[in-house]
Amino acid sequence: MEYESMEHLGGSKVIETSKSNVWLLKNPSTNQGTAFSREQRQTLRLRGLIPYRVTGIERQVEMALEQNRAAVTPLQRYIGLASLHDRNEVLFYRVMVENMEELMPIVYTPTVGEACQKFSHIFRTARGIWLTPEDVDDIPQILRNSPFRDIRLIVVTDNERILGLGDQGCGGMGIPIGKLALYVAGAGIHPSKCLPISLDLGTNNPTLIEDPLYLGYPKRRLRGQDYFDFIEAFVQGVREVFPQAVIQWEDFHKDRAFTLLELYEKRVPCFNDDIQGTASVVVGGVFAGLRITKQPISRQRIVFIGAGEACTGISRLMRTAMKNEGADDDVINRALVAFDSKGLLYEGREIEEPFKRKFALSKEIMDHYGLDPQSSLTPVDVIRAVKPTILIGATAQPGAFTQEMIEETGKHVERPIIMPLSNPNSKSECSPAEAIEWTDGRAIVATGSPFADVDYKGRRHVIGQGNNVYIFPGVGLGAIISEAREVNNEMFMIASKTLGEFVSPERLDAGAIYPSQNDLREVSFKIACAVVKYASDNHLGRRIPDDKIEETVRDAMWYPEYVPVIRKG
Repeated sequence: MEYESMEHLGGSKVIETSKSNVWLLKNPSTNQGTAFSREQRQTLRLRGLIPYRVTGIERQVEMALEQNRAAVTPLQRYIGLASLHDRNEVLFYRVMVENMEELMPIVYTPTVGEACQKFSHIFRTARGIWLTPEDVDDIPQILRNSPFRDIRLIVVTDNERILGLGDQGCGGMGIPIGKLALYVAGAGIHPSKCLPISLDLGTNNPTLIEDPLYLGYPKRRLRGQDYFDFIEAFVQGVREVFPQAVIQWEDFHKDRAFTLLELYEKRVPCFNDDIQGTASVVVGGVFAGLRITKQPISRQRIVFIGAGEACTGISRLMRTAMKNEGADDDVINRALVAFDSKGLLYEGREIEEPFKRKFALSKEIMDHYGLDPQSSLTPVDVIRAVKPTILIGATAQPGAFTQEMIEETGKHVERPIIMPLSNPNSKSECSPAEAIEWTDGRAIVATGSPFADVDYKGRRHVIGQGNNVYIFPGVGLGAIISEAREVNNEMFMIASKTLGEFVSPERLDAGAIYPSQNDLREVSFKIACAVVKYASDNHLGRRIPDDKIEETVRDAMWYPEYVPVIRKG
């Protein structure tokens, strides 16, 4: 494919519409509120429908922030921002872009978790597409009900494994909506190119089933072949209606997440953020952390507490990173050690889930570390034997990192990297303050949810958040611009390296292994450029000359500002 500008992805420079009057104020894509000029108020029949004073978007941002900060609880702030999103799309995203660090915890984790739990009770306005088992034969028709035709990015969930909260039924829709808000604010993908979708296939959550106000499909979850037939119908529907769309699988249960990824990753451009995005952001953080310790990734030893989607994905990408730096298979196999809920994973132990079996330590490795499979091996026992340089947790079990575990880790390495990744905060394996205190201030700590910085013995430790938002917006933008035929693991490795290199020396000196969230658009830009170059060089999509990549990516990134609204006819 020959090079052509992708400027059209960044949205229209003018809105032409046959509509006028109150319709323009009720449509979030056209509403500019008090920013409509005197001339526009006259020609668009808005005169008298808005207070007299004309205010620019800068003043509207100031007012919107004042209103939002006046809310008493984070959930009230979430509801307020959702209301703004439904009233005035440009203003909502301008507020987000200019206040990313403050508002990301409100729009997404941790507050979005509570919003998902209470979804039916705080529901105001529908957004996105809902599909139930009753729609299986009509999916293309329903997808065409979307208000926009040129959809390039879909975030879809079946609502079964929402954050660390489990089955939230139709309330899981908060996650695709939140993720796409971050795609738009963090990477400049135009809102009209994005579509959140909930596969509302029922719920097994008794609290929801018994709730008379529950809004979702009121039956038990679809299972077995019927479930996979539905997913196939969904994918076929997307290919028919939105053939250029990238699909992000979001918050599927691990029992199905790996299977779906393997089924579709070569058929449609898609990825699973819980597996690949989490892996990429964690490996990116490790790359940054190793800039502090001055050690190569090929010499790291990692103990994982948890062996679900997150840790399995991290292990796979870590294996690739170590191999790329010259480590052989024997070294890598010894370096990656994991516990699931039943204990250490090793050969000879019954391991039901196929995706966990690659974690299993061989008899030779067990002998190498002096580990007896017949004894009840605790994480402390294994940490004492393996002497990990990195401890990673993704268990959704608060307190899974005990003081003894972290103290033992700190005995064998000067600057251990400690990553309690579960979210929301209430599910974190330990707090940053605990990890720093238990290592006498030596730990390099990053978390999955936002935590306050830690003051310990006169030194401030800045706590970086290993948030997938540093990865998925840039990868998604790059895949869209390059019109990639697939989104493969090499793209996520490239994203990890780009992220690790982006962290400033000043942040590293303060112990932070992730950038400020206010730098998200620039991080996404650099990752998108790297993904576009990879796709172009490897014939996975549109051919874009190296000297045109940055210009092409910049042109495709939308910045939220009002454009002229012109009445036609």
